[in-house]
Amino acid sequence: MTLITTDDQCKGRGQKGNSWESEVGKNLTFSIVCHPDFVLPSRQFILSQAIALAVCGIDEHLQVKWPNDIYFEDKKISGTLIECDLQGKHIGNCIIGTGVNVNQTVFRSDAPNPVSLKQIYGKDFNREDILQKILDGFGFFYEMIRDGRQGEIQQKYLENLYRRTGWYDYEDADGTFKAEFVDIEPTGHLLLRKESGEVKRYEFKEVKFKL
Repeated sequence: MTLITTDDQCKGRGQKGNSWESEVGKNLTFSIVCHPDFVLPSRQFILSQAIALAVCGIDEHLQVKWPNDIYFEDKKISGTLIECDLQGKHIGNCIIGTGVNVNQTVFRSDAPNPVSLKQIYGKDFNREDILQKILDGFGFFYEMIRDGRQGEIQQKYLENLYRRTGWYDYEDADGTFKAEFVDIEPTGHLLLRKESGEVKRYEFKEVKFKL
């Protein structure tokens, strides 16, 4: 793997053209370049689960908001954008770009609910220590994927999932509705059960969590 980090990310990107704000020298902004040619394109969501769990591992109070945002309660502390290139029937190159709010305390973008570790605990954190913990975690899960232990990762992902139990408000192309979590498929699709009993299947960005 190759690790690329920066103290000043001036044009951070998120899913579907969203931006990522990061104050210079305050947070973690990094990319991991890997070559998971043992992962089928239809199962690349396992890489998203692996990095999400690695970031969650920095604090016991963090949860994964599908697909790979990391939340503290109802606030976002981390986001990841993954881009993969295909090589035949397998993934050749993969860039996993992650931002983690560490020591920033003032957010000026229009992001609705950012939070940092310093805001949560009231103290500064060593960014290098946190980065190393994330890298160790991702390396561990990456080897699990290589060893065919995807099921264990998927189960741990579900155990750490934000809003796994209970009824919550969501919004899709048809409007706002209340639903409960059913499952996440290996392809990464989210299954929600509406109050009518109908189970709907969503791709990324087809449904919003109403906070």
